[in-house]
Amino acid sequence: MSNNIPFSQVDLTAPTPQNTPLTHAPIGAGLSRPTVPDISEDNEPEEEEEITTPGAAAMLNLVHGRLQGLIGKSSGYIENLPVEQKKSVEALKALQAKQVNLQNQYKRECLELEKKYHVLQTPLYERRHAIITGAAQPTPEEIEAGEKESAKDDPEYTPLPKDAADVPAAAIPEFWLTALRNHIGLADLITDRDEAALKHLADIRIAYLTEGKPGFKLQFYFTPNEFFENELLEKTYLYLEEVGYSGDFLYDRAIGTEIKWKEDKDLTKEIEIKKQRNKNTNRTRLIRKSRPAESFFNFFSPPTPPEEGDDDESDVDIEELEEKLELDYQIGEDIKEKIIPRAIDYFTGKALEYEDLDDEDDYDEDGDEDDEGAFEDDDSDSEDDDVPARRRGPPKGRGGAAANNQVNAEECKQQ
Repeated sequence: MSNNIPFSQVDLTAPTPQNTPLTHAPIGAGLSRPTVPDISEDNEPEEEEEITTPGAAAMLNLVHGRLQGLIGKSSGYIENLPVEQKKSVEALKALQAKQVNLQNQYKRECLELEKKYHVLQTPLYERRHAIITGAAQPTPEEIEAGEKESAKDDPEYTPLPKDAADVPAAAIPEFWLTALRNHIGLADLITDRDEAALKHLADIRIAYLTEGKPGFKLQFYFTPNEFFENELLEKTYLYLEEVGYSGDFLYDRAIGTEIKWKEDKDLTKEIEIKKQRNKNTNRTRLIRKSRPAESFFNFFSPPTPPEEGDDDESDVDIEELEEKLELDYQIGEDIKEKIIPRAIDYFTGKALEYEDLDDEDDYDEDGDEDDEGAFEDDDSDSEDDDVPARRRGPPKGRGGAAANNQVNAEECKQQ
């Protein structure tokens, strides 16, 4: 291109992306075009120049805001294609629709496969419950197989004494409370007040929905206790009918059991007692007021998803609600996919070796930890070198994140 040709006369024939406006962006109106020098080893900038002028920063923020508003809008490129190319575009849409239908069918069949194997696992869960509660004695074969697993995980494992066969096995108290406590996310939700009630947690099961929308129930079985009347607390998670754009089931909403608390035993509320003085008689009385309290049992009162087109709440409130929903779905998914199938690993703490303990918020841009002295020299020896790599759980959320069905493509192909 000759340098003598004005920029406005250059024929730009390259197609614009779908999200790029066909007309000039606001940066071209009233602002000079930035000059882009050739990049070479001699003049390559060492670091990005920081914008310190308030006026320039404000203008860039304005431009950025306007460009953000153009995202998702047509540039006019597709509309201006020749008819023969438009025909090809429409044909490709039809092929994709067929592919999406097959993907939806695949996901539904995977969900049915998940249900099938859940039925096969149910007798094992019942056997586990009987051993935990002491209703049944483990067989010598079960104990021997368990010891082999322990030796495989820990070369320094000490086998049971030879005379252990003469000692009857006993129930394991607080099994489920311990398992829940050893899950990083749930440990933050369980308060000291909750522990007294969760000591009565006898079992956690999962049941898949057979009618209506696809989904599942988490079932928490309790022995009689001083806190509530319910023997069973359920949390139902519903999926959307259609598979999402990402090709996975998406959460629709969650429904929890209403807990029938006994008098003054509601762990989700705190009672505050205040003195109130009568202005006329000068007599005082005690007023009891309840306020919401942090509790694991708030899990059974899930947040309600916002309705589409609901403008009553501010963006901040909706964002906070979305975060609560994402956390609620994450907890439900972890109970379903991790704690129920691997309860003994959470009881013993083995599962912690595979949890993602790293928190990106604890690091600054240079990769250093916020707390001084928390890290030694990178070349130093560390006991953590022997710890297995952490496993990261699947992303969750409503409307944009998928419900993990624990069945992958290879598993479905093999069936």
